[in-house]
Amino acid sequence: MPLQATSGAASYDAFGGGVPVVPTFVEDVFSCFLYTGNGSTQTINNGIDLSGKGGLVWFKGRTGTINHSLYDTARGRQWSLATNNTTQQEGPSSSTEDLTSFNSNGFSLGTPYWSPANNNGVSSVSWTFRKQPKFFDVVTYTGDGTSNRAVAHNLGSVPGFMIVKVTSESNNWTCWHRSITGKILELNTTAAQANDSGGGYFYSSPDATNIYLGSDWQVNKTDATYVAYLFAHNAGGFGLTGTDNVISCGSFTPDALGNVTVTLGYEPQWILYKGVSGAGGTDSWVILDTMRGWDLTTSDRRLFPNSSGAENTSSAGFPTATGFQVENLSASPYIYIAIRRGPMKVPTSGTSVFEPATRTGTGANATVTTSISPVDMAWAFNRSGILGQSTIDFDRLRGALAALYTGSTASEDSAPNTLTGFDVQNGYRLGSDSGGYGINFSSATFVNYNFRRAPSFFDEVCYTGNGGYVSRNHNLAVVPEMMIVKARSTTSNWSVYHSALGFENYVRLNTTAASAGTGDFWYQTPTTTQFSTGGYADIDDTGVTYVAYLFATCAGVSKVFSYIGNGTSKTIDCGFTGGARFVLIKRTDSTGDWYVWDTARGIVSGNDPHLSLNSTAAEVTSDDTIDTDSTGFVVNQLSATNVNVSSATYIGLAIA
Repeated sequence: MPLQATSGAASYDAFGGGVPVVPTFVEDVFSCFLYTGNGSTQTINNGIDLSGKGGLVWFKGRTGTINHSLYDTARGRQWSLATNNTTQQEGPSSSTEDLTSFNSNGFSLGTPYWSPANNNGVSSVSWTFRKQPKFFDVVTYTGDGTSNRAVAHNLGSVPGFMIVKVTSESNNWTCWHRSITGKILELNTTAAQANDSGGGYFYSSPDATNIYLGSDWQVNKTDATYVAYLFAHNAGGFGLTGTDNVISCGSFTPDALGNVTVTLGYEPQWILYKGVSGAGGTDSWVILDTMRGWDLTTSDRRLFPNSSGAENTSSAGFPTATGFQVENLSASPYIYIAIRRGPMKVPTSGTSVFEPATRTGTGANATVTTSISPVDMAWAFNRSGILGQSTIDFDRLRGALAALYTGSTASEDSAPNTLTGFDVQNGYRLGSDSGGYGINFSSATFVNYNFRRAPSFFDEVCYTGNGGYVSRNHNLAVVPEMMIVKARSTTSNWSVYHSALGFENYVRLNTTAASAGTGDFWYQTPTTTQFSTGGYADIDDTGVTYVAYLFATCAGVSKVFSYIGNGTSKTIDCGFTGGARFVLIKRTDSTGDWYVWDTARGIVSGNDPHLSLNSTAAEVTSDDTIDTDSTGFVVNQLSATNVNVSSATYIGLAIA
């Protein structure tokens, strides 16, 4: 029966009497959620339907010596297991303790008893896996002691990784992985792979309907009860077409320096890996995720399933646009599980991906709370100009403390006591800013622009140059219309591509200069999957590291625009229904600032405060350059800004 895809929507419309097919996205089935325990009651709304669909929630305290704690809907909300020990499942004496309910959009916690999931004052992480064909399944069974025991599952594909634990008594956690068939690993130990050639644990490899057990007591003791967690491998099933992969189970072997690059075909947000033999076979299991901190510049925050220990920080690698890199490993084969970064769904409102907010610096450690989650990029403007500094730019992928300044050619600055962590569910942490870097200086006034990466709206790519004329992958899912590129490891101009100028031309974010052309600065027009860099040092010099920010027009959310001035007033129709909350404008045929306006400071019918990305000057509040319009905004010609000079050309970005 034919189906019609609805452009930009998260559904398919059936016609001819069929049943609608609702696409599934990774954000529907997986969540990494950060919170602080309160020792009492709290509800975590992570958007995952556990009460209706079922699944697993895995908890770990990030500080102190605290057990892992796993709950699943198949065994029931009261039963906890810990991956770092062999103990049988344990439960509280009251329904108000530990995990109190699985909900349609997350779960609820009560007072701690067996589980440390809600210990008072403990910074914690929860990883939620929803049951879904071609992603994850939970199976419970009672052992019968026979060999070649078939146990049915509903994964809808061949498992790539399986974890089995006896729940009625103490014993090891037994793991099977598609890359080491005939071997097993134990999740609660650092031990290397063990031989299973006789099929004592797993009689044979699983298939799309069953797992096959041996008679070993760890997996199939008579009358003992068990739980099995099954993870899919590159089985498709996700996205608008139902063909996108969101979970991969594979292996890698590091080079002589202990480094490796793994290609997945997508950017991950979570990985689990373990060395299986040789020196690496005695390594811990490692979990990394982008919420706690897995990036290019700061020490990555590792947790270990086999240990109750606190989060450990080290340089462990980073995600890429198409996979991940791991560093500082032994020369051993490793197995891994990786989960795709979300969201995959196209946003439908600007408020879900962008927030402008004003604040006053405290000069002390502080947490900035935002309405969007997570924040992937934060720009901070010093409105008063007292520090003589332009906009400071931080982002999750490069890591906290890695500052870039939009009005400067300076390389990336390891700015101490500035933005100290993105490891907050709704916001980020600030330091005391004792060096006066311009993000939390005492009593200074700021406006912060907070962005979330999302398809068709905004993406980020970090890369290392190789001399130019290279096509590089991105995950914007549409053709980028505006790209901002800056060298991180050396001084350079900020280079901006805009579709209205073409790939032959560029403008500089850090200057007022008009657009310039070299013929092939961007090499060629970007596509839905790649953008190209020519042989110019500001965007692609050999061995230099870069960051690229990619923007596009997303219906009702953002508009990458251009216009020709008329000398009076001109309405810029962005296709919005409630007007623009953010406006960036640059004149391209002559000199002109990179002006920005926002509703946090005021876009009204009268005077509107504006700042300039290329300048260290304080905001200007004395002119009425733009006005409100429900479809976007209005530009007025004033000599103070010259954003509507007759016959002049302009480019910009607006967000609803």
